Amino acid sequence: MDRDTGPVRFGIDLWSGIERGSFMPDFDDAVLKCFLENQSALFPEGNVCESLEDARDFLEENFAVVVNSIREVIDYFEEEGIDLDGLDEDSILEADEVFEVGDGRFLIIEG
Repeated sequence: MDRDTGPVRFGIDLWSGIERGSFMPDFDDAVLKCFLENQSALFPEGNVCESLEDARDFLEENFAVVVNSIREVIDYFEEEGIDLDGLDEDSILEADEVFEVGDGRFLIIEG
């Protein structure tokens, strides 16, 4: 890890968009709206967030990540030690904790 460029995961500079000292990722409005609109897939008992600010807080507290491709979703799960044997891309993307942002990115909420 280089203190100037920060840690890199899946080819993503994890400090990009992070205000030094706060160490919180900057989830853009597209990611926040995606979570607000689709949170019932992960929480069928009821919404956990009602506003963009609530969504941002929730995603930060739960160490959510945003990746840029299906390949990065797979890489993320493999890095986390999740057995993906026998699963195709569609099955992986149907996981409750994976949300398609709509612009080619995916939001993953750690369980």
